[in-house]
Amino acid sequence: MRPHRDFIAVTDFNRDEIIETIALACELKERRSRNEQVRPLAGQTWGLIFHKPSLRTRISFEVGISDLGGNAIYITEKEIELGKRETISDAAQVLSRYLGGIMIRTFSHADVLELAKFADIPVINGLTDYSHPCQIMADIQTVYEKLGRHDDFKLTYVGDGNNITNSLVELAQRLNFELVVGTADDTLPDMKLIEATNKLGNSVVKIEHDPVKAVAGAHVIYTDVWASMGQKDQADDKARKLRPFQVNEQLVSHADKNCIVLHCLPAERGKEITDGVMDGPHSVVFDQAENRLHAQKAVMTILMEKK
Repeated sequence: MRPHRDFIAVTDFNRDEIIETIALACELKERRSRNEQVRPLAGQTWGLIFHKPSLRTRISFEVGISDLGGNAIYITEKEIELGKRETISDAAQVLSRYLGGIMIRTFSHADVLELAKFADIPVINGLTDYSHPCQIMADIQTVYEKLGRHDDFKLTYVGDGNNITNSLVELAQRLNFELVVGTADDTLPDMKLIEATNKLGNSVVKIEHDPVKAVAGAHVIYTDVWASMGQKDQADDKARKLRPFQVNEQLVSHADKNCIVLHCLPAERGKEITDGVMDGPHSVVFDQAENRLHAQKAVMTILMEKK
């Protein structure tokens, strides 16, 4: 197999590589604003496999690959039913003969791990039910732009313990910050992951069931929909449990006076976040969404450089 790097989890990059990715994302953002071309993917075609609907992931990857000089093929579940029409290992080996890299957005994290195991080209996790590392790279780029640092801040995530939460916990294994997860007692993220993160000693990760205590003094407040894709049958139950964790003006008032508010989108306005916060002075939600483009371009560039 050809040597290559994958980006399946935030922890696939070490601390220095994450900081390098942030810096490169900011550089690529600036160079794009000046219409400067950077083409590390010239002559390459990347496959984008989607088993879930997408706005930001599809468009940011297609535009990003084009910006970097490559071409993108959009592939739906109808074309590739991983593990059904043919084995994941067979599909991975075939795609490796055609493509320069693969981005996959799907349900099963195990399927992505298996795809990466048998592919000999870079595989990027565009989202699974367990993690969302590309989003988190855009998030930490946004934090860096707004706070001027990638360490020594308090980030409070409030809401459902989901793939975003798990990836934030993984980020805490690499950078040094305080992470508080404000959630109900039965909507927790992966507690074994939190335990392993705290044992490393880089960052402190806490669970807090009181939303006001969770956000007290926070420099960053982060939320997401209460019921993720594939869990909409649980929406009413989760809404009942998580209603106290809504990010509204009153809750934000308990955070640092200069705090920023993140949401990975799409948002269910009036549920996990109010219009007043989403469109208010603390919100950097749309800067965060834009940074998906730049952070992913940086990830792809680094994967090409560090084969």
